[in-house]
Amino acid sequence: MKIIKHLTLAAAVIVASSGLSVKAQDNTILGAGSTFINPLFSKIFSTYTAAKVNYQSIGSGGGILQLTNKTVDFGDSDAPLNADQTAKMSAPVLHIPMTSGAVVVTYNVPGLKAPLNLTGKDLADIFLGKITNWNSAEIKATNKGVNLPDLPIVVIHRSDGSGTSFIFTDFLTKVNEEWAKKVGKASAVNWPAGLGGKGSEGVAGLVKQTPGGITYVELAYAKQNNMAFANIQNKSGKFIAPTLEATTLASNVEIPADSKVSITNTDNPKGYPIASFTWALIYKEQNYNGRSKERATAVLKLLWYNIHQGQKECAPLNYAKLSPAAVKVAEKILKSATYSGKPIL
Repeated sequence: MKIIKHLTLAAAVIVASSGLSVKAQDNTILGAGSTFINPLFSKIFSTYTAAKVNYQSIGSGGGILQLTNKTVDFGDSDAPLNADQTAKMSAPVLHIPMTSGAVVVTYNVPGLKAPLNLTGKDLADIFLGKITNWNSAEIKATNKGVNLPDLPIVVIHRSDGSGTSFIFTDFLTKVNEEWAKKVGKASAVNWPAGLGGKGSEGVAGLVKQTPGGITYVELAYAKQNNMAFANIQNKSGKFIAPTLEATTLASNVEIPADSKVSITNTDNPKGYPIASFTWALIYKEQNYNGRSKERATAVLKLLWYNIHQGQKECAPLNYAKLSPAAVKVAEKILKSATYSGKPIL
């Protein structure tokens, strides 16, 4: 993907794996985590002039781990920290919403000329290994008149800890009772069926080379790579394409003070049902590991830029801008960050 090439990933990985603390990298802000937001971060960070930024697109689980180990200045996750992750942090962590986006269901079914329609229940049954052929009665029922091939379905899922997986399984948990009981929602689950691939690149590559393959990736990635994706039935019974407008409608909700909210299976009749916010994660108290106040200030200014000037990059890359209400919540959260107990911003 062209945008990903803007990042100096190799340098960032070397820094993280060498055990250097962020204190030793005073000239470069280090981030790691979500692949979901990587296209947007790549664009913003390539044009940000106040500081250099190295962001490692290694999955939300990896970003959380690196923040836990204090080898990065910020992580990014498409799911709020769970109880276990929170317990492993040495201090309180703030969640700052960056944007919202759609997770799409992409597939390799030769001969199709229009997007497939899939219900949430059928989608879960596919990933449960219960619906195993593309010409099954269930898929035919929502795609009348479509010449579906007699082709086995090959389920492909993320093998790494992934916020994209959390968004996807969060949706499946809400729309399929069996999925909720047997699998549930998490960044990493025990998948009942299929093959694993690492990162968006891994699962997308497997789908492209596997006739009958199906997986889930962020909308920006799918569009940049010319991948087919399905219309998904929402709570109102309508099959919705993952457009920018439909994603924005899904994310136009009341944001709680801590910003932690799920927007999958939206109540909005025109909203796309597999959408989510993604959050930058930082320690509330920024004076740790000998960090300078200047470094802490630079990190907060970067995230402040992301939720303001950086939002102009959202729409061209198929992400939804933060609503004015969400920006206000994000501002308040950033202003709560401290250095030696005193506000930074």
